[in-house]
Amino acid sequence: MQKTDWTQLWLKYEKKRDFGNGAYVAKAALKGFSAENRVIAHALEELNNGIYGMLGVTVRMVSDPGEASLVLVNSNDRKKEGFSLREQEGVLTLSAADENGLLYGVFHLLRLIAMEKPLEGIRQVVDPDDPLRMYDHWDNMDGSIERGYSGESFFFRQDEILVNRRTRDYARFVASIGINGVVINNVNVKQAATWLITERYFKVLAALSEIFADYGIRLYLSLNYAAPLELGGPDSADPLNPEVRHWWERKMEEVFAEIPNLGGFLVKADSEGRPGPFTYGRTQAEGANMLADAVKPFGGIIIWRCFVYNCTQDWRDQKTDRARAGYDNFIAQDGDYRDNVILQIKNGPMDFQIREPVSPLLGGLRRTNQMLEVQVAQEYTGQQIDICYLIPLFKEVLDFHTCCGEVCDTVSDLISGRTYGNTNTGIAAVCNTGDDGNWTGNDLAAANFYGFGRLAFCHGLDPEEIAEEWIRLSLSNDADVVEKVKGILLGSRRTYEKYTCPLGIGWMVAPNTHYGCSVDGYEYSRWGTYHRADHLGLGVDRSSRGTGYAQQYHEPNASMYNEPETCPEELLLFFHHVPYTHRLKSGKTLIQHIYDTHFEGVAEVEEMIRVWESLEGKVPESAYRTVRERFDRQLYNAREWRDQVNSYFYRKSGIEDEQGREIY
Repeated sequence: MQKTDWTQLWLKYEKKRDFGNGAYVAKAALKGFSAENRVIAHALEELNNGIYGMLGVTVRMVSDPGEASLVLVNSNDRKKEGFSLREQEGVLTLSAADENGLLYGVFHLLRLIAMEKPLEGIRQVVDPDDPLRMYDHWDNMDGSIERGYSGESFFFRQDEILVNRRTRDYARFVASIGINGVVINNVNVKQAATWLITERYFKVLAALSEIFADYGIRLYLSLNYAAPLELGGPDSADPLNPEVRHWWERKMEEVFAEIPNLGGFLVKADSEGRPGPFTYGRTQAEGANMLADAVKPFGGIIIWRCFVYNCTQDWRDQKTDRARAGYDNFIAQDGDYRDNVILQIKNGPMDFQIREPVSPLLGGLRRTNQMLEVQVAQEYTGQQIDICYLIPLFKEVLDFHTCCGEVCDTVSDLISGRTYGNTNTGIAAVCNTGDDGNWTGNDLAAANFYGFGRLAFCHGLDPEEIAEEWIRLSLSNDADVVEKVKGILLGSRRTYEKYTCPLGIGWMVAPNTHYGCSVDGYEYSRWGTYHRADHLGLGVDRSSRGTGYAQQYHEPNASMYNEPETCPEELLLFFHHVPYTHRLKSGKTLIQHIYDTHFEGVAEVEEMIRVWESLEGKVPESAYRTVRERFDRQLYNAREWRDQVNSYFYRKSGIEDEQGREIY
């Protein structure tokens, strides 16, 4: 095998204890599947490599299933892309509805062997919850990555597309966790990326799409809504202009003919300076539908981002509320979108904060395809310097009851299609990979990369279960390592929240970079991200007495959020301006809560460092050293947040810390 300078993440296939598993995989047979199918062929290749690497057993393919100890069966009793695994009388049967399901089943089998789990007596049925499970990359064609914290892009360099062994490894990694769609370029499409839909890049995009297809993945591209103006088409992007519509129809005919396995396009329009239908006095639905009509003959879909808001807000205006914007801009056109349009909705109404409520568009829309967007790249949650395991956050969002109906009202129900019976639904995450040797900068940040895919495939998985899987696959099966690293991961989000932004207020970050503390960094800016602190209290009034945002939710959520007494305390400052002397359920005042949590957060980082240091020699040396160095940077960051936040609010309120600790 060609030597590489990057890790194999959770697909290392190192020697494992057998527990009798080798006997089940020594002889394998296909039943109802063809070894000539590209996905099946790569599933068998993965099976061979994994079994040999972990158990030292060479898998021998036999033609008669009756002679096999492992039977790979095409079964129509499984959901699309689903699989089941059962052992009976010494025979292991992997049943799948289609080639993707078999591939995922093979990776699951290898996962169990890697975690040293006995296969005897196993009975498992695994069906995917979301039809579309996608990673969105914010890679630019010059090689940079917007909000990237793991090096440069491995897709692009100097306006060229890279297709190499690393591309294939990436496809293997994401397929192993059930991802079936990948957007390779930044949603902010500019310069050379606009030309991705021209012959300049068709040949290499076709080659990339073929590699993805080997692992059951569809290629998607982010699209420049203003492409007609920039690529020599009509001098307009008006979605109701016949010339514009005809230009897109011809362009899509050309694109889909040249790029096999193209799933469609992701579009960011009318947002943060990006062009869109609002420029021409048209609705978001009219813009999305124009593109949807152009791609429909080829089975394509348009994923239309709902991140549309006024980014030139006057900070003096206390009624305009960025949190309202997504709902206000999209709810009126509910039902107007084509069947092959999916609205992509961020998990919260603002922008991937450590704590914010679930977007009211999720559950507000009843007649429109929708998918959830989360961010695995830690833009506001530590930037892969600070440890912040995000899977518990994603799980909370999925389990949130939108109250859109009496049954099937969770976000999980909505994006799986269970609520309204639609199939163009799913989940996407902004990816956190780059060309660093360990792919994610901080080795522990790969738990988010792995965990998103696992949770997207199976919403019922517990974040603790996912964390343990990742630790066993990536670091060690040693019980001490598993328990200690699991403790670090599961406590990390709470710790990060403690030393950064209290009770849902968000932001307070350094402008532009978004890393590190700057309490007033955005307070007087145009971005609509205010905390509204004064000498009496803190928080934004989003009740019916303020901006009215709380009323965008269904009852009883609207009433719950509307009053400070019933609002969940972890979101109190998101919805209400609260006096520093307000007493929380703990009995502490708001100001004392701020002081205490910020001191606690630093102490917890110090404890995480002590725990990690106890694992030296028990985890791979390169991972140990990298994570230890990141912890030093995290501790510095936590101390700065603690001291700046506590000093800021002490100076604002004039109220001293009850414990007399040093505040500046």
